[in-house]
Amino acid sequence: MKNFSRILIIASLIFTACSSGDESNGSGENEADTFDRGAMLENWADNIIVPSFDNFKNSTQQLEDLSIAFASNPSAENLVALRSQYESSYLDFQTVAMFDIGKAEELNYRRFLNTYPLATSEVESKIASGTYNLKLPSSFTVQGFPALDYLLNGLGETDAEIVEKYSSESYRNYLLDVSKRINSLSMEVNSSWQGDYRDTFISSTSSSSTGSVDKFTNKFIMYYETFLRSGKIGYPAGAFTGSPSPINVEAYYSTALSKKLYLRALKTTEDFFIGKHFNSSQSGKSYKQYLEFLERGDLANDIISQFSTINSQATNLDDSFKSQVETNNTLMLGAFDELQKEVVLLKLDMVQALSISINYVDSDGD
Repeated sequence: MKNFSRILIIASLIFTACSSGDESNGSGENEADTFDRGAMLENWADNIIVPSFDNFKNSTQQLEDLSIAFASNPSAENLVALRSQYESSYLDFQTVAMFDIGKAEELNYRRFLNTYPLATSEVESKIASGTYNLKLPSSFTVQGFPALDYLLNGLGETDAEIVEKYSSESYRNYLLDVSKRINSLSMEVNSSWQGDYRDTFISSTSSSSTGSVDKFTNKFIMYYETFLRSGKIGYPAGAFTGSPSPINVEAYYSTALSKKLYLRALKTTEDFFIGKHFNSSQSGKSYKQYLEFLERGDLANDIISQFSTINSQATNLDDSFKSQVETNNTLMLGAFDELQKEVVLLKLDMVQALSISINYVDSDGD
């Protein structure tokens, strides 16, 4: 019955979104809206996106450096250090994953860095042959953080067994190639924001489908719905199929990382809604202030309240989502239900208040 209820909610959401789009004039204009979108875009770029990518670029450089150190001297000590940095960088990735616009969109950045589940047998085949091209779109499922998860946690039952694997040059080379690619892509995206793209982004202030606010709002809600709600919770819990699927858990081979990744992504999303600066208690113009300007502070409060409910529910989840879906999947389905309530508030109520049209199609159940 719960699965049936979820299907009804999702079906209603899709129908309402389509109906709203049909009834609009397609321009996305709101004649009474004089909110300073330029100031909001500046806050997004200068206080959230740019410092987040700059921090992540430093994190991925450390990841590459420690990968080189481990490959040069495979030891238990170096493995522990590299694994710690991998976890730190994976958490830092959650602070930039939603910003799939500009160079990141052009490069398929998020897909190269975090497509899971990992095609483990294909990874082993590439390692064995020593022949592969990680730049190909067909290689999304053999690289990025999911590949590092396997290479640092899934090659043996103990650290000694994992270190032993790296007596093989082919394993060392693959580890290095994966780490270097994460870093090189991150440097490229960061450089774009440090360069001309920042000005391009904040100068596109129109209230239309081509404006930065409308374009990024679609990216923001798509990230929340598809990658946070469905990717981190829905697919592992089997919310769309009725059967839990542990292999779909993010950081599948790590013992206690999946919940941390979920909570960091959730915090990043909530902070962005509020307009909170990266690594700061300050905040500036963003969706919350925009809604308040439009005298929809009630909706802003509802969205923030639902984020609080989601976080409260998450305290009951196991540190390992793999363990959670295997032992008590009901809690994972409960998490999905709470996340879905926020989808309705963001994808229907907020975009309607802001006169923004949703132009992406979610692929739940595909």
